Amino acid sequence: MVDFTNIKIAVDFDGTIVEHEYPAIGKEKLFAFRTLKELEKMGARLILWTFRSGRELDEAVEYCRKNGIEFYAVNKNYPEEVYDETVSRKIDADIFIDDRNVGGFPGWSEIWQMLNPYELHEMEAEKRIAAARRNIFRRMFGTKSNQDEPR
Repeated sequence: MVDFTNIKIAVDFDGTIVEHEYPAIGKEKLFAFRTLKELEKMGARLILWTFRSGRELDEAVEYCRKNGIEFYAVNKNYPEEVYDETVSRKIDADIFIDDRNVGGFPGWSEIWQMLNPYELHEMEAEKRIAAARRNIFRRMFGTKSNQDEPR
């Protein structure tokens, strides 16, 4: 499994989490909150990075909160950051998820596959199956198999 501990992921709102209906809040994009929740569970720090401000920003944050997402920071690099004109407004993130990417927004299922390739899950499953087989062999015969030797 990919380790997302402390990885910062900047996520846009309009056109990415929801359909673009600014200043209204559009319909949720398929799998948006499910994917964000899984990334959060895996240790990612989610940052809402959006054009919205004021009341519209508050509404977006509340919408996400009602759907189970509490962002690490909102339009900031970290929660305690105070806006300072001498500091660049470029967000400090490891991954950016935005509908304005080159080629457009691929959809949340594609984002999930980019961040968690199926092949990694397949390899992990194969390791678990092999370990289970070794355990069964040991229980059945009370011995160690050659596969139990350190490599």
